[in-house]
Amino acid sequence: MPVSVLPAEAPIQQLADWLGPNDLPYSLPIHPNLVHFTIGLFVIAIAFDIVGALYPIEKRVFRFLALPITRAGFHDVGWYNLLACAVVSFFTVAAGFFEMLLAVPLPGVTSSIGLQSMETMLWHGVGGVAILVAIIAMTVWRGYQRFLWRRDMGRQVQWLYLLVGLGLFLVIGLHGTLGAELAGEFGVHITADQLLASGANLRTALP
Repeated sequence: MPVSVLPAEAPIQQLADWLGPNDLPYSLPIHPNLVHFTIGLFVIAIAFDIVGALYPIEKRVFRFLALPITRAGFHDVGWYNLLACAVVSFFTVAAGFFEMLLAVPLPGVTSSIGLQSMETMLWHGVGGVAILVAIIAMTVWRGYQRFLWRRDMGRQVQWLYLLVGLGLFLVIGLHGTLGAELAGEFGVHITADQLLASGANLRTALP
């Protein structure tokens, strides 16, 4: 009875013909762009809610500058940006996991904080899911404030909500360093790094 022989190469090598020098089936990574879009939406959401919460202090300045700005307008921007952030975050995490599955880190590299490539990817993946859950929780919390708890109040958000949002700024920033290390130190989906590792001449390999 013949015995089947399994392929010797790693599973990712079976997709080699589909992948470019950045180890992706498209020219530029999607995840980093969605990450910055997600962060921007979240920062704007919290920042505008902070301005809306402090509106009584700033109101005279707006009047002096003849700016037709209302407190509700700031809170509207905060709510809709957070809602958009929650939606985009699903695509951000999904793209991150897809690109992480296709990642081929440079061998023999240790990050500045002492982690290997696989450890860095695992922590970055788990952290990304945790931040997604936190953003969804913040959106639900914000929705309850907007439509139920503080519907008839001028200040639409609780101070605790704003403090948690600022804390999440810090968490996202620290978590982002892992992604930066994957690209900057491990060369994940960085075309030039991958070509150099393979011994190619960048003068001829890159357009």
